[in-house]
Amino acid sequence: MKYLHLIWAALFRSKTRTLLTLLSVVAAFLLFGMLDSVRVAFNSSANVDGYDRLITTSKLSITQSLPYSLQTQIESTPGVSNVSYATWFGGIYQDPKNFFPNFAIGPGYIELYPEYVLPPEQLEAFNTTRTGAIVGEALAKQFGWKIGDTIPLQATIFPTKGSNNWTFKLVGIFKVADKKRQGEERQLMFNWKYFDEANDYIKGEVHWFVLDLNDASQSTQVARAIDALSDNSDHETKTQTEQAFNQAFFKQFADIGLIVTAIMSAVFFTLLLLTGNTMAQAVRERIPELAVLKTIGFSNRSVLCLVLAEAILLIVLGGAIGLGIAAVLMPAISAASSGVIQLGTVPNATWLLGVGLMVAIGVVVGALPALRAMRLNIVDALAGR
Repeated sequence: MKYLHLIWAALFRSKTRTLLTLLSVVAAFLLFGMLDSVRVAFNSSANVDGYDRLITTSKLSITQSLPYSLQTQIESTPGVSNVSYATWFGGIYQDPKNFFPNFAIGPGYIELYPEYVLPPEQLEAFNTTRTGAIVGEALAKQFGWKIGDTIPLQATIFPTKGSNNWTFKLVGIFKVADKKRQGEERQLMFNWKYFDEANDYIKGEVHWFVLDLNDASQSTQVARAIDALSDNSDHETKTQTEQAFNQAFFKQFADIGLIVTAIMSAVFFTLLLLTGNTMAQAVRERIPELAVLKTIGFSNRSVLCLVLAEAILLIVLGGAIGLGIAAVLMPAISAASSGVIQLGTVPNATWLLGVGLMVAIGVVVGALPALRAMRLNIVDALAGR
């Protein structure tokens, strides 16, 4: 540490070049912090312990339907207090670009989500209106919908009487109490009974069950008991957390881990080239200075360590700033994910991996310039040869 002032002075010898390189490192680790946090979030939802609301889906895929009759068996499972169900609809409003989640729900579904604030009279209207639908406030504002409007959806999976045209009457608009989860207001729900009667394809089947537990500490045991109900049947189930369920839905469209790895590999490869060139140029410009250091008594190993420490400091400084900014931005990203990502900051796993990458990149980009500095011949360096 006694040479830190020397390393710092060498690092900022060319302030403009160092600041531009530092900004590149900050950008790279900002991107890394956000993307790897998402990867960690998508890989950390398998454990159901401690959750009092769980989702039961097909063990094969969330796109596989389950018999509606399972509800009775799930309700009778010790530890379960309430059960409802839903079926994915996947309709389109006006244009495929206007995608938002829309699905049919059974009785009691909304009551399982007390964070969804829906006026009692609107809930009653939903329960008594065959073609009734409820939407989140954000979705209603986006399309200018109001109570009593007719909402047409084009079916992409389930036609009705040979047609893809479905219409619903808007009878309720709910709000989400938690401001961080307002993305969940971008969804539409309608009555499962209407869907079951009107669609041409499936009858008496649902895509998932939502269950509320009496005691969150018993969630693991309850989940195992529910899944045991359909062991060795043609509809084996998987009971998981809501977060894991949401993430499984999005994983149908893309492998999040592979995407993050591919993007970050390209970013860090570019960063290696950029910072490597910066360090090589910095050492070339300081050859006489390094020769002077050797002249006054610095050993070859000391010069090697000084140059290597300079490279590591540059990457660690920029990386720490980048991850710090990512930590500040993560709450906003979580809020915009409609509950899919539930992170208050950058997870510890990402910080640990990030620090490891900072040191590794610093060593790689500083190795060749440091070796060159170590091998300098004092006479040749001072003579400019």
